[in-house]
Amino acid sequence: MGRFVKGSVVVVNYFFTDLSGSKRRPAVVIADLDGDDTVLCPIVSSRSDRYSVRVSSKDISGGSLRKDSYIRPNILNTLDSSLILYEMGKLTPEKMAELSIRLREILGL
Repeated sequence: MGRFVKGSVVVVNYFFTDLSGSKRRPAVVIADLDGDDTVLCPIVSSRSDRYSVRVSSKDISGGSLRKDSYIRPNILNTLDSSLILYEMGKLTPEKMAELSIRLREILGL
């Protein structure tokens, strides 16, 4: 499978925090690191909080979401790229800029 770039919207199997199972979920690539690691933020259809960035199908070029959702930049995951099942599109530059601002706020950068 090819490399995924910052802003790619991908699908991965996310494990529950208690490791009791997993769920197939979209995520946004935040960084494609040297080697096999990729940093992601999950996209969820509920559970928004003050850090969430609302996203809809109009914010994804080359793909769509089943319903309006939320990117959770306060939940960063580093996964081996081989765990990414497929790419479903890319965030628009405008939405990626909004997400980048929120990440900088969270990380204090």
